Amino acid sequence: MSYIVYDLEMTVRRKRGQVAEIIEIGAVKLALDGGAPVVASTFQSFVKPVVVPTLTPDTTAFTGISQQDVGAAGTLEEVVREFAGWMGPEEYFMCAWGPDDLRQLVQECRQHGISTDWIVNHNNLQKMLSKIYKLDKHQQLGLKNALEMLEIPFSGSHHRALDDALNTAQILIKLFDKLQFKRNKISEEARVETEVVYKTEHFENLPFAGLANLFPGRNEEGG
Repeated sequence: MSYIVYDLEMTVRRKRGQVAEIIEIGAVKLALDGGAPVVASTFQSFVKPVVVPTLTPDTTAFTGISQQDVGAAGTLEEVVREFAGWMGPEEYFMCAWGPDDLRQLVQECRQHGISTDWIVNHNNLQKMLSKIYKLDKHQQLGLKNALEMLEIPFSGSHHRALDDALNTAQILIKLFDKLQFKRNKISEEARVETEVVYKTEHFENLPFAGLANLFPGRNEEGG
């Protein structure tokens, strides 16, 4: 079992009707060593936006990501294929801080016809922390404030995917013995525009069950 802690950076929306697109994916893979999670490897990739290919000054100022960074990157489909391959065949829990990254990831994958079967066992660490410390259910604690509360120093740069994923992973490591991870898969009828709904159940071999759709030709004879 591994734990994939990921973070997304998106283009900045300032006006109604503007589209947010994923422009960076960063992730940390945690493996168990003597029953405790440790960092095993990391993943980082920029993503080329296709709906609005040119980054706004607001996006660059907020994230530090340049037009050159995304211009040389692969499309979301290409990066998702690389990301899913990096996660590997072992069963995993996917973890993010808050609900927004999952909503954006599922929505964009569906918009571009990318399989979402690999998005399984997803857990919201922000919600899990709030439950442990009995915070108001409507109180969404930001990553920076959560780190301060747990006396974990922030490292790296804010609003960069890998740095945020690494810092989020430190929260998982510190609270690991108190966290209860859930196995789930995304419901096909989920309305991602509002809230992602899960079907929770026990199942086997789900992490790579739908990855064949991400690798054209694998199921072809002789592929």
